[in-house]
Amino acid sequence: MPFPDPMTPHPVTLPDGSALRNNVFLKAVIDHPRIEVGEYTYANDFDPPSETAGWAGRIAPYLFPSARDRLIIGKFGQFAHGVRFITSGANHDMRGVSTFPFAIHDPARFGGYMATLPPGRDTIVGHDVWIGTDARILPGARIGSGVIIGAAAVVGGTVPDYSVVVGNPGRVIRQRFDSDTTRRLMALAWWDWPIDRILKHEGLIAGGDIDALEAVAV
Repeated sequence: MPFPDPMTPHPVTLPDGSALRNNVFLKAVIDHPRIEVGEYTYANDFDPPSETAGWAGRIAPYLFPSARDRLIIGKFGQFAHGVRFITSGANHDMRGVSTFPFAIHDPARFGGYMATLPPGRDTIVGHDVWIGTDARILPGARIGSGVIIGAAAVVGGTVPDYSVVVGNPGRVIRQRFDSDTTRRLMALAWWDWPIDRILKHEGLIAGGDIDALEAVAV
């Protein structure tokens, strides 16, 4: 069977020929003005949302169409059950005495409430990022490529490429590779290769021989 097209909603086929309904290529199932998703990034949820609720509302419940920030996700991401991006729309105004959002309880002011909040910065996730079960990514986070985020981690700020983050608050516990290897991997940017080329060299991409991977990249 050929590798699924990135616009396939349910890209995993079970041995009986049925589709695994709780696994989706996000690019195929999200149509949201403030979300950009790269090819082949998938999410898996044991309680998938209904068609009405949608995957955008599942992974980024506070990113409203009128939001001023964006969620930008790279290619070949892997998001486990319960991953949530807590974008700036979840914030309350902290400049006054109270943080209570009075305006959202007034229909006449509800629509304009977001414009009264300080603008948040975009949340950006790099390529080939694995985010574990129930992790939370905070507003404006910058997650590098090749990052692994542990289950239930709460992650904000800037996370370097090819690092491992765990805990609440999330902290980098180690780099997956030394700095020279990370530099070489970022230069290779295998996720930008045509899919046929990626599949041809899948063994090298999933392996650890950087020299061999560089040799097929030229």
